Amino acid sequence: MKKSIYLLAVLAITFTACKNETKSTSEASHSKEIVKEEGGHDHGDHDHGDMKEDGMMNEKREVTETNQKNDATSPMIDAYLKIKNALVNDDKSGAASGATDLLKAFSDFDMTKLSKEQHTEYMEILEDAQEQAEHIVKSPIDHQREHFATLSTDINDIISLVGTSKTLYVDYCPMVKESWLSEAKDIKNPYYGSKMLTCGSVKKQIN
Repeated sequence: MKKSIYLLAVLAITFTACKNETKSTSEASHSKEIVKEEGGHDHGDHDHGDMKEDGMMNEKREVTETNQKNDATSPMIDAYLKIKNALVNDDKSGAASGATDLLKAFSDFDMTKLSKEQHTEYMEILEDAQEQAEHIVKSPIDHQREHFATLSTDINDIISLVGTSKTLYVDYCPMVKESWLSEAKDIKNPYYGSKMLTCGSVKKQIN
């Protein structure tokens, strides 16, 4: 009985912390509206442990940004979203399947259409993104979520560099201090899944 009471107390404290962190993050931005930036996308470094206080992805990796609409990145983004949605549903096998699809999308991507400068930057991002996807294929779900955080930064950087025709949202979880990309405004947290599904907030809209 004492263990049950203790567990309920821990869960209540964690949930309250999420609500307070989310509220604090929202107030710091002085607005609950989605910020849509013109002329580029937010980008970050694969060292995802160093988040900015406003919850946006890191900006340590230098990426040449583009605002062009590009369907060529759609297979990568679709595979990434498959991983994200599987983690939302606490589905380890689904996340592994999405990572397998992502590795294929990387392999199928036509790099000949990139400029010399883009190609150099893309290869740097790709090397890290492939490593994260490979780990997601073979890891338990808690480690999948860790690698997903870094992968989210990589995919965001690819979008910044190459462009996308999709409308996406940059979401932020104040509990793990990590961001992710979503196809919908509704918050569904891939870092906690069913344990804390709606923890987080929308930080930015792409397109």
